[in-house]
Amino acid sequence: MTSLEARRHTLAHLLAAAVLERYPHAKPTIGPAVENGFYYDFDFTGGEAPGEADLTALEKAMRALLPSWSEMAGSEVSAEDARARFAGNPFKLELIEEIAGKGEKITLYTAGDFTDLCRGGHSENPAQDIAAASFTLDRVAGAYWRGDETKPMLTRLYGLAFDTKEELDAYRAQREEAIARDHKKLGRELDLFFIDEKVGKGLPMWTPKGTAIKFALEDFTRALERKYGYEHVSTPYLGGEDLYRTSGHLDHYASNMYAPIDMDGEKFYLRPMACPHHIRMFQRKPWSYRDLPVRYAEIADYNRYEKSGELMGMIRARKFQLTDAHIFVTPEGLKDEFKNVCRMIIEGMEGLGLADIVSYRFSKRDPQNKEKYYPDDNLWNHAEALMKEALDELGLTYTEAQDEAAFYGPKLDVQAKNVNGKEDTLFTAQMDFLLPQKFDIEYVDADGQKKRPVMIHRSTIGALERTFAFLTEHYAGAFPTWLAPVQARVLPVSQKHAAYAKEVVDALRGAGVRADADDANESLGKKIRAGKQEKIPYLLIVGDAEIEGRTVSVESRDAGKLDAMGVEDFIQKVVEEIKARA
Repeated sequence: MTSLEARRHTLAHLLAAAVLERYPHAKPTIGPAVENGFYYDFDFTGGEAPGEADLTALEKAMRALLPSWSEMAGSEVSAEDARARFAGNPFKLELIEEIAGKGEKITLYTAGDFTDLCRGGHSENPAQDIAAASFTLDRVAGAYWRGDETKPMLTRLYGLAFDTKEELDAYRAQREEAIARDHKKLGRELDLFFIDEKVGKGLPMWTPKGTAIKFALEDFTRALERKYGYEHVSTPYLGGEDLYRTSGHLDHYASNMYAPIDMDGEKFYLRPMACPHHIRMFQRKPWSYRDLPVRYAEIADYNRYEKSGELMGMIRARKFQLTDAHIFVTPEGLKDEFKNVCRMIIEGMEGLGLADIVSYRFSKRDPQNKEKYYPDDNLWNHAEALMKEALDELGLTYTEAQDEAAFYGPKLDVQAKNVNGKEDTLFTAQMDFLLPQKFDIEYVDADGQKKRPVMIHRSTIGALERTFAFLTEHYAGAFPTWLAPVQARVLPVSQKHAAYAKEVVDALRGAGVRADADDANESLGKKIRAGKQEKIPYLLIVGDAEIEGRTVSVESRDAGKLDAMGVEDFIQKVVEEIKARA
């Protein structure tokens, strides 16, 4: 049997054949195999175009044609013959001229009554190789010819294809789950964040509920950093031109920075990174080797220019806050300090409940890429060898990736996949011998001599926005109690119980629990359904019996109905759960 990719490519041709049967005015363009399936682009100018409702009929037509496709044979033709074959189709003619201009051979492939211009890579016997139930048509979309927005808009028909029907069904079920968990969808439904076109693309705004989660993440971060000996600082979100010239960002990172702001003849930039600010903070006074390591941490505002097509909710934004830190350490202490950073990262991932979905990547430079990396082989070789030693001594499982390092040093990338299966870097830890040199950073050693420290750039839990997105998808919006925007909601059975509900809410808030009451003039059942839709960890029902006994009837999102509790008993329970970050 031919490869899955070859079968997917063949199905793209089968789709084109089915389309031409039903829409003879259509002009086929290109149809490749892609991840999970295939697509074909058509120009339907001058006649009807299929919509989502027509996919079932087209899919049925593909299955009807499939048994007659017992062979897919290729033949080489001249440019003249190819032009004659596709006369009237400007898209195919453009491809023919391009292939002929490169001096490459032109091949046509035929199956049944359908012939297409193609380089090959098909199933030789589609009728035998392709199971009729292993594919389906998926959706209709628009696409510019060859991805160029100055060229005609075409209609793209997508299909899914796998080895078996069981694999196809499993993928569709997984995708439905991914749609349900998508942080953009849940962000709207749970009222956690939104992106307003008038404010700007890629500039998410946290709602009150989302901000409650953000503050909880900040508290978690700062507590973890204090445990590992960090001092917290606060620096500006702007930086002068000379600062970024010295750091090398204007030479190596300018494409990701916004245009400069002119103030009184001086140029300032919205900062893409805080490392130059922390370096200048370190340089405000002299240091002894006894003072090192110095660890500065900050939840820092960053602004980076991302192309519109690369923006994705909170995962990739133009403004975000990074749980950032920079460590200044002696060369002798570098390896142990880097190991300490890794231990803190692991503890942070465990604390957030993300340990099982992250992986670690040791990102190195490509020595041949002279433009991307600082040109000092000795520096790079030493840094990469030291990082590998630290990772191996920790017993950390990791992969290696060439040409993924920062321009100033190797890094450990914490990788995570979103619900759609796309892997992103959650955050990094990096060794840096270069910036201390560029900024001429110094400390005094035991002999009174000036020495150069080494820097470690690292994050605690990454950008708050990106980590929030992964948490939202990982928990499907049902955040653990310590992170939930509303941790408990009090539901009075009727309006006469509203005063007692308020007492309970006040007691919860007084103990630091994020609580509210649903005192709308609605049925209790409707209030319970609303609370469950919002994925609130605890719903507390109060009626006559609860008022008399000074209790609450507790319904847990995760454990179902619990026994009635005294208000203070419930407060003690939930406060302990929050404190433990269970």
